[in-house]
Amino acid sequence: MAKIVECVPNFSEGRDMVIIEKIVDEVRKVEGVKLLDYSSDADHNRTVVTLVGSPEAAAEAAFNLAKKAAELIDMTKHQGGHPRMGATDVVPFIPVRDMTNEETIEIAKGVAKRIGEELNIPVYLYEDAASVPGRKNLADVRKGQYEGFFEKIKNPEWAPDFGPAVMNEKSGCTAVSSRVPLVAFNVNLGTNNFEIADKIAKTVRFLGGGLRFVKAMGVTLEDRGIVQVSMNLVNYEKTAVYRAYEMVKMEAQRYGVPVVGTEVIGLTPMKALIDCAEYYLQIENFSVDQILEHRIAE
Repeated sequence: MAKIVECVPNFSEGRDMVIIEKIVDEVRKVEGVKLLDYSSDADHNRTVVTLVGSPEAAAEAAFNLAKKAAELIDMTKHQGGHPRMGATDVVPFIPVRDMTNEETIEIAKGVAKRIGEELNIPVYLYEDAASVPGRKNLADVRKGQYEGFFEKIKNPEWAPDFGPAVMNEKSGCTAVSSRVPLVAFNVNLGTNNFEIADKIAKTVRFLGGGLRFVKAMGVTLEDRGIVQVSMNLVNYEKTAVYRAYEMVKMEAQRYGVPVVGTEVIGLTPMKALIDCAEYYLQIENFSVDQILEHRIAE
């Protein structure tokens, strides 16, 4: 079987659909790559693209996306609820079929090198591709965000892995990685009090003493007049979606705030949702082989 790798680049533009479509079109131009999904959020001011393909084609598409984003996105004008440090903020690669983690890391390094050298953008390797332990956690790499990186990059400890050791004013800097699949899962709360969402996020996330494989932050959804606990479940098999949801709901009850909805950003592994169905329906001895579409696809 042919090797397949997934790539989920995130871009710091979620409002201008003309720009977004021009960026996404770069995927469609590369043979051997399939565009699975792209979603934009105006409050986060961010777009997440999901593509799969052969290692060579996925790497080419990822670089072309970063190049187009550098042309069209001006970080000096960017404002949004999601932490960010560059026009192409993160470019994670995920092994899907017949790919080892080591092979995916090499793809990530190759794309990172091209972005740094050809686009003149500082690039940092994180997660499994990290060059040093202190850069494994994306939150540590991105700390200070775009505005703070103009000084941060001058610190020898934060010299980029590729590209110039000077901040690119228009495009910022970019983080590239190899990682396991994650679930981007958000819980919307029936209040406009950001402080409540922020407190819940700090309680739920691992750094605050919460769930081991959860990263979380509070976000204001201005267009809806509510707040959100935005989460990344970096290992959904060890910290299930339902567990993160139940903890947010439990913490929200402390403040007399209801959960009014949830959302999944981008694509998610089927097993993550099956685990939720098993939990809430109390299904005994359930198997993925009992899913009709799964059997048809075999």
